[in-house]
Amino acid sequence: MRKIVKLGLSGALGLAAIAGLGGAQRYGAGARRSTEGGVSNLRHEITPQVQAAVHRGLQWLVHHQSADGSFGTNGGPYGSTAITSLCGIAFMAGGSLPHQGPYATNVSKALHYVLANCRQSGLISGNGYGSPMYGHGFSTLFLAEVYGEDPTVPIKEKLEKAIRLIIETQNPQGGWRYQPVPADADLSVTICEVMALRAARDAGINVPKRTINHAISFVRKLQNPDGGFSYMLGNPGSAFPRSAAGLAALFYMGIYNGKAIDNAVKYVLHNNPSANAVGMYHFAYGSYYATQAMFMAGGNAWAKWWPIIRKQELQRQQPDGSWSGEAGEPYGTAMALIVMQIPDRYLPVLQR
Repeated sequence: MRKIVKLGLSGALGLAAIAGLGGAQRYGAGARRSTEGGVSNLRHEITPQVQAAVHRGLQWLVHHQSADGSFGTNGGPYGSTAITSLCGIAFMAGGSLPHQGPYATNVSKALHYVLANCRQSGLISGNGYGSPMYGHGFSTLFLAEVYGEDPTVPIKEKLEKAIRLIIETQNPQGGWRYQPVPADADLSVTICEVMALRAARDAGINVPKRTINHAISFVRKLQNPDGGFSYMLGNPGSAFPRSAAGLAALFYMGIYNGKAIDNAVKYVLHNNPSANAVGMYHFAYGSYYATQAMFMAGGNAWAKWWPIIRKQELQRQQPDGSWSGEAGEPYGTAMALIVMQIPDRYLPVLQR
């Protein structure tokens, strides 16, 4: 088992070197490294208020995990395997693994539930759920993050099957949609599959380059002149949540520079969730992807973004420690906790 090392100024460089992710660079004294490609001038990313909020949120999840390891069994629009996987990732974002860390038992139980819902076809989904590719993407991401941190966990075969299903269901445009068939495609499902593919590839699972290139082409075609992204081809119009997802998708597919990236970063920053927008539609979803994207953008983008979203998430936390979300409180709490713990730099998928 690989020991988890918190990715601070030197930790991110060390993990990059171990993983063969590229050359290290020197940074000025006092600079906080936010990604492999950028520097943030933020010196106090994780405040005592953030630490307290995260602890309360994680404790809320602990007390709302079912005996079978699941969370949010009604599933909302994403399915119980998706919610459970996101909650598992929220525990991992604080440094826990199935056999390590303060929430090891909770990660292990969530993993057991997800593995119990892996089908022979490779699809990961509970019974009776009508839009399974959302859950499949989030669940495959969870498995890949676990396997990438601890390859001794016996999940490789099921992870490979899940990845194979994603590859085989990519549609002619280059994206994915609700069902595990290569029919139409939208950005919200595509980003789920893209993140799963990236995490699996980083964990040593084979992902064909043509699959990624095809997905890059699809996402690029969705970008609008204002820098934002459309939901589907032929359906123009930008909005913050899907634009955050589009930018994150490009980053996760290895597109780190260029006009498309610059314009998307500007769009997301300009349309940030201000104090008057905490009730915005798909806030949890949008902030989840936007924070990952701004973290990977680094530099001024991260320095501007983090104080904004940190303030919003602190304001949105409910007295019992949970957060609300489009798919219920377990979903909203998991999404917020992942956002709030990104500066901890534990999740492998956040590394370039």
